[in-house]
Amino acid sequence: MPPTLALAAPVLLLVLSNIFMTFAWYGHLKVEHRPLWIIVLVSWGIAFFEYCLAVPANRIGRAVYSPAELKTMQEVITLVVFAAFSVLYLGERLTWNHAIGFVLIAAGALFIFKGPLPT
Repeated sequence: MPPTLALAAPVLLLVLSNIFMTFAWYGHLKVEHRPLWIIVLVSWGIAFFEYCLAVPANRIGRAVYSPAELKTMQEVITLVVFAAFSVLYLGERLTWNHAIGFVLIAAGALFIFKGPLPT
């Protein structure tokens, strides 16, 4: 796999997998009139596709990223996807508290990608 594709493919696959997982975990919040057992089964069905994307993302990504970098990427992507989902699908409002919290998490992610600090 070309180096550029090896760097980009995990990110794209993780974004797509997070879209599926966000719908699996939170999409049902707008469907309150269905029995919980149906919601659980539908969520499992959606989550299957998330796994079909997340597992290859990590397998491909391991060639160019460390496991800590892959996990950090996953968490940052999760926050971005969830923020968009909560505004666009659930109609929620993002506040300054959310923005500050996301910035602090992103700062933590930078330390993961920076590498070891000098001792």
